[in-house]
Amino acid sequence: MPQDITRLHHVGHVVSDMAQAIALYRRLGFHVPPPSVPALAPREGAAPEPFGAANAHADLSRSFVELVTPVKPGNMAGLPPDARIVPLQAPAEKLPLVLSRIEATSAQLAGWCDRFEGLHILMFSSPDVDGTGNRLAAAGVEHGGVNTVGRPVETPNGVRTEPVRYLEIDGAPEGRVGVVADLDPTFQHTRHLDHPNGAQDIVEAVLCVPDGQLPLVRERYARYLGRTISTEGPVTLLAEADLRDLLPGEAAPALPALVACTVAVPDIARVRALLAESGLPVRETARGELFVPAKEALGAALIFREI
Repeated sequence: MPQDITRLHHVGHVVSDMAQAIALYRRLGFHVPPPSVPALAPREGAAPEPFGAANAHADLSRSFVELVTPVKPGNMAGLPPDARIVPLQAPAEKLPLVLSRIEATSAQLAGWCDRFEGLHILMFSSPDVDGTGNRLAAAGVEHGGVNTVGRPVETPNGVRTEPVRYLEIDGAPEGRVGVVADLDPTFQHTRHLDHPNGAQDIVEAVLCVPDGQLPLVRERYARYLGRTISTEGPVTLLAEADLRDLLPGEAAPALPALVACTVAVPDIARVRALLAESGLPVRETARGELFVPAKEALGAALIFREI
């Protein structure tokens, strides 16, 4: 049977200061556009005010890194001055539901940020998200069903809405884990893929778990992915005792925790030179790859792998 999950769709880096996060990722060699933040008029005739959560994407060929931060109503603190305000549009009868979902998401992000600043979102990619949902349910993995949201995308012909179909798995203690339909190729030409560091894709997420719990987590992720977890998969699982063997000098801020992600690049020498020019320290993983330590990257180690 063909595998319905073979790669990552995106990882989400939850931060407390979006302006600082964007500046960091640009120093890391990514093209990151200004963030978007939803807004709603507090009363009729008033100007829309930001609320909920702001996010920005470092788009790659088949995946992306999402930078996301909770936003207090009417408060632009921590957002860069060029943040794009997106007025919320929804039928009056659906507005309360939309608002409650956005507020719940913002509260969840704030809780994660209080736990630690870093990676809290892990989404896999599927060409058939409905089929994946059925497989997960048959395997006893509870989830909230397939939902559809619209993502505003700037195109040469104006802003268009890209439909995004996804499901979220219930009860993953490491954060938001789920499956998203493959990126729509009709929108690929709108994405900025020419990163100074040459980044092409997010190819791995590293999940660190308490010692002794690795077999249980491995079995859980095998059900998520529909196959045995291997070193070739999109997620690497390791016990806390083994973290420093892979990433020297690193320590998990909490357990379980997504501690790192890996970016595929064509020229590691180019990355090394760029990071040196940016003044960012680098180390080597046990596999001989470069990585920027978590303490220098807002709580999430960033690994660069030459392909």
